[in-house]
Amino acid sequence: MVRAALAFLTVLGRAHAPEPSALRWFGPVGLALGLVLGALWWSAGEVLALPVAAGVVVAADLALTGMLHLDGLADSGDGLLAPMPRDRRLEVMRLADVGAFGVAVVVVVLGLRWAALAAQPARPLLLGGLWAGSRAAMCAAMAALPYARVGGGLASSFLDRRPAVLGAVLGAVLAVVALAGCGRVGWSALVGLVVGAGCVLALARRRVGGYTGDVLGAAGLVGETVGLVVASGWTA
Repeated sequence: MVRAALAFLTVLGRAHAPEPSALRWFGPVGLALGLVLGALWWSAGEVLALPVAAGVVVAADLALTGMLHLDGLADSGDGLLAPMPRDRRLEVMRLADVGAFGVAVVVVVLGLRWAALAAQPARPLLLGGLWAGSRAAMCAAMAALPYARVGGGLASSFLDRRPAVLGAVLGAVLAVVALAGCGRVGWSALVGLVVGAGCVLALARRRVGGYTGDVLGAAGLVGETVGLVVASGWTA
């Protein structure tokens, strides 16, 4: 249900236990979140310098999502990139502290998001499409890849292939429609999103055998970031 998706993906709404039926609403919630951030991007750019407006958008995104995906990115950086035996990777991703690889990945991704937003005019549909598409990528991963963590984790609450497929399809449709409104910039960003998220998921499949909740968050953030960077290239 939409309330469960809203509560899981954002800090809005009342706390709600994760459930598979929420997956079909991942795309719409992502679209709405992206459009809100896009409107903020446009309005902040009218009264602030572009670099400052970009920083406001990055901060607002972190605030609205409760940094859930950023936490997953940091954990994935430590677990997927650091040199270690395969059986240690999932254990490292469970740890509360963040290592050098996690810190480095977070700094790079946030820096690229800020720079990409600051380098181009405000495009609310771009953010709406990328944010919907990143949630579609999460659902696609849950539909196509095995769950890697034995004993369960946060993402284990969504282990149901049918709503994951529905969520992936609906999110992809919303992403395509929104990004089509940006013309070639949007289509290029879509390719960047797919490549970015796909690389993270492929790495996770190879190194831990599938996805975890942390991997989903990392894939979504990296996909959005690559999409933004590609889009900014049209104004370089």
